[in-house]
Amino acid sequence: MYRRARRKASYFFDLVSFFLRVFFQALSPLWSWILRIPGVEFLCIRARLLCVRVQNFASLTWRGRRNEPSENNRYSSDEEEGVSGGLYNGPTVRSPSEVPEKPDEPTEVKVEKEFSGNKYRVDETDDFYCDYDSTWEDENEDPPRRSRTFQTRRNRTYKFIRFENAAKDMQNYRHDYPNLHRTRHFGQENVRTHNHLFQVDEKPNLSFYHGDTPSLPDGVYIHQFHNEWKGKYAKLEHTHSYIQWLFPLQEPGVNYEATTLTKQEIQDFLDSTTARKNLLKSYELMLDFYGIKLENEETGKVARADHWSDRFQNLNNHTHNNLRITRILKCLGTLGYRHYQVPLVRFFLEETLVNGELPRVKDSALSYFLFAVLDKQERRKLLKFAYDHYNDSEPFVWCPKKIQDAWSKAWQEQDQFSLEGNDWDNMSMHN
Repeated sequence: MYRRARRKASYFFDLVSFFLRVFFQALSPLWSWILRIPGVEFLCIRARLLCVRVQNFASLTWRGRRNEPSENNRYSSDEEEGVSGGLYNGPTVRSPSEVPEKPDEPTEVKVEKEFSGNKYRVDETDDFYCDYDSTWEDENEDPPRRSRTFQTRRNRTYKFIRFENAAKDMQNYRHDYPNLHRTRHFGQENVRTHNHLFQVDEKPNLSFYHGDTPSLPDGVYIHQFHNEWKGKYAKLEHTHSYIQWLFPLQEPGVNYEATTLTKQEIQDFLDSTTARKNLLKSYELMLDFYGIKLENEETGKVARADHWSDRFQNLNNHTHNNLRITRILKCLGTLGYRHYQVPLVRFFLEETLVNGELPRVKDSALSYFLFAVLDKQERRKLLKFAYDHYNDSEPFVWCPKKIQDAWSKAWQEQDQFSLEGNDWDNMSMHN
C-alpha cells in the first residue's frame, strides 16, 4: 500500500509537470511578461526543484526486497555518507573506444569450469549461506530453495549480518534493479539556477557528459571537474553533490538534484565516444584523489601513485569514500568499463589483506567492492584470493563454509605433496 501510494504520487507530479508545460507553451508571451515580475521566477524555480526532489524521493522505495529476482533475470548494471601497491591485469582486454556490451545482455558473465562441480554446490544449511549471494550458483541449475531455516544457522555473527545486508544491495545492482521504479520528466523545459541556463531533459546525465549542461546544485561542467578540480583534494573530500554526476547509476543517491540513469540513456552513453572518454577522465580524477594511478587504459591495471601515503591516510580517515568507491565500481560496470572492475578490486584486496594498509576500508572491500564485479568467475577468483590472505581472528563470512573447507583441504593436500617431494629429494641426495 505504501509503495502504491508513492508510485501514484510520482505519476501525479509527472502529469502536473506535463500539463503545466503545455498550458504555458500556449501562453508563452503572457508567461514571459509574468516572469518579469520580481520574485516570480525564483518561486517557479523552487517549485520545479521541489517536484524533481519528490520524483526522485518517490523512487527510493524500490531498492529490492527479500523477494529477490530469479537467476534468469540477469541484466547489466552505496552512496554518500558512511565508510607500494599490487598491479593487476584485467581479465578482459578491450579498447575504451570500442563499443561495449549492450545493456540488455546478461550482467553476470557465465562461469567457466574452474570453481565448478559438486564441492562448490552450496545449500542453505551452510553456516555462511547468504540468501542474496548468487556467486556460487551455476547457470544450468536452479537456485537453492529459499526457506526460513536460515534463522537457526550457527555463526550468524554481526559481521555476517552486515555482509548479508550488503549482499542484498549488490545483488540488486548485478540484477539491474528489478524492483526499482523509475520516473522521468516529460519533455523539456528551461531552468535558471546558480546563474546557469540549462535544459532538464530526458537524458541529463548524457548531456552533462557531453559538456552541454552543468551539474546541480554546483553548476560545474564536466571539463571544469577534469581541469579545475584535479588535485583540489579538500574540495573533492568535502563536497558531496558531485559524485552522483560523475558516476551516475540507476539508483538514486543523496543529491536529489541529480537524476538516475534510464535504459535508453545507458545505451546512448555506451554509443557515445565523447561520453565514454570523459568518464575515463572522471575515473582518473578520483583515482588520483585516492592515491592511485591508471597504468594501462586498455586493461585497467592500477597501482599506487607517488603521493599514495597521504591519500591513503585520508581515505582511511574518511569512510564515506568507501561508498563513493562502490558507486564508481557500479558505474564502471554499467557504462562500458566492466573490465576495469577486477583490477581496482584486486588492488584494494592486496592493500588491505596483504600490505596491511587501509584497515577501515577492508570490510567494504570484502562486502561491497568485491561483489560489484559482474563477471562471476572473476568474482570467485577474487574471493579465493581474499580467503588465502585473510588473517583476522573473526571468521571469513563472505564465502560458504563448504567452499572454505574445500580450499583448506586443497592447501593441505598441496602441502603434503610438497613435504613428500622434499623427503624424496633428501633420500636421493643421501643415496
